[in-house]
Amino acid sequence: MVDLAGKVVLLTGASKGIGAAMLAALGRAGADVVAQYASDRAGAEAAAAGAVPPARLRLVAADFHRNDSVDRLWQEALAWRGRVDVLVNNAAVMRVGGGIEAEDAEWDAVWAETLQVNLLAPARLARFALRHFRARGAGVLITVSSWVAQRGASNPATASYAASKGALMAWTKTIARGYAREGVLAYTIAPGVVATRMSEEFAATQPGGKAAVAAGLAMGEWVPPEDIANLAVFLASGAARHLTGATLDVNGASYIR
Repeated sequence: MVDLAGKVVLLTGASKGIGAAMLAALGRAGADVVAQYASDRAGAEAAAAGAVPPARLRLVAADFHRNDSVDRLWQEALAWRGRVDVLVNNAAVMRVGGGIEAEDAEWDAVWAETLQVNLLAPARLARFALRHFRARGAGVLITVSSWVAQRGASNPATASYAASKGALMAWTKTIARGYAREGVLAYTIAPGVVATRMSEEFAATQPGGKAAVAAGLAMGEWVPPEDIANLAVFLASGAARHLTGATLDVNGASYIR
C-alpha cells in the first residue's frame, strides 16, 4: 500500500465523483488533505467520513468562477500546514450547449464559464503551486483531464469541455518539461467514461442513454472512480519520477493510442 503520511495534498472538486473517491483514497493512504468544494460541503464530508480523520482534513469552499476565490483557496491551503506537497487539479464542469448552432449568447456563456472553471482557474492554481514547488525543490502536480482532450468529444455540444481539457493537458505537459530539473513532477490522468453523475448526465444526451454508452466500451462497463483515485495516490507518492510528463489513459482499453 502507498504511504502518503506526512504529505499535504490540495485536492479540488472533492465533493462528488472522481474527487470524492480521491479524497477517500488519499485519506486512507495517510495524507493530510485540503479538500476544495464549490457548494456541496456535505458531499465532501461524506467522502471523507471513515477515511480521513478530522485532524488530517481541511475543507475549503471555493468558487472557480472567481479568481479571487482561487487565490484564497491557495492561501488557506498553504497556511494550514505551511506547505503543499501535491496539487490534484480535478474540479471541472461540463455543459451540454454552446455548439455551433447555438445562439451567440449561449455560445459566449458556455465557453466563458467552461474555460474559466476548467482551464483558467486550475492553471492559476497550478501557477501558485509551481512557484511553491520550485522554491522547495520538490512537488507533484496531478491534472485530471479526459480522453476527449485527445480523441475529441462525441457530442459537438460539449466541444468547450474537450477544448478546455486539451488546453489543461498541454499546460501540464509544459510544466513537466520546463521544471523537471527543479524537482517538479507533473502527470495527466485522462479518464474515459467514469461512473459519475457528470457522465450520467452526458449519457442522457446520447441515443440509447447509459446502456448504449456502456455497450460501446471494450470492457462493457464504465470506469469506477476508485480506479482513478488509486492511480492518483500512486502518482502523489512520487515513486515514479521518470513518469513525469506522461498522460495516463484510464478507459478499459476503449481508446488505445
